[in-house]
Amino acid sequence: MTDKTTPETESIAEGTPETPVRRGIKSYVLRAGRMTAAQERGLNDVWPKWGLTLADGRQDLEQLFGRRAPCVVEIGFGMGKSLVEQAETHPETDFIGIEVHAPGVGKLLDEADKRGLTNLRVYREDALAVLADCLPEASIDTLQLFFPDPWPKKKHHKRRIVQLPFVELVRSRLQLGGKLHMATDWQAYAEFMAEVMAEAPGFVNTAPAETAPFVERPGFRPLTKFEQRGERLGHGVWDLIYRRD
Repeated sequence: MTDKTTPETESIAEGTPETPVRRGIKSYVLRAGRMTAAQERGLNDVWPKWGLTLADGRQDLEQLFGRRAPCVVEIGFGMGKSLVEQAETHPETDFIGIEVHAPGVGKLLDEADKRGLTNLRVYREDALAVLADCLPEASIDTLQLFFPDPWPKKKHHKRRIVQLPFVELVRSRLQLGGKLHMATDWQAYAEFMAEVMAEAPGFVNTAPAETAPFVERPGFRPLTKFEQRGERLGHGVWDLIYRRD
């Protein structure tokens, strides 16, 4: 997924005045990948229609999609299969995907165009920058973070995207009652996420007492190729859903 793909740089940029955020050590590493003809088509031919950049500035989501509708943002959509499926299955909802991996962005755009989807927009940018600089406060209904890089070595835990500043930034962009939905196949990272969320103000865990802090995989979350492979190998998957209170 996204976190596994963009330059290891260390820089600090200022967030918006209302939600300052330190953008330092990256949670992703960019790796070169070969591009297929379909991926090239997505980046070259479809991007001008549905692609977004930081230079576009703060978005008015109603103007962006030409309607008022619930908006779901997904960070790290990988090759985009599950995000395209969600957008096709829920035409009444608008979706924004954020991914830094060029082949994944190209693949998603190509597939979305072939299916005639108009409720999907894409950033090929750092997610923290998009959240801080491009998405208005209290503007989205759900933020999805599925299978981010777990950075399993302790010395790399600082690279994990799920940290208190990130969670606080997400909360500011969620509407009241909006949800942060995370999933991982690393139990230690799942427990780490739960610990971070336990410290984060303004969120309520939606998990029932018998499975808390985790929830069963919701039916609305499509199985990813990554997850299907993990299931075949006997890996567990942990979902966490928190509501902005």
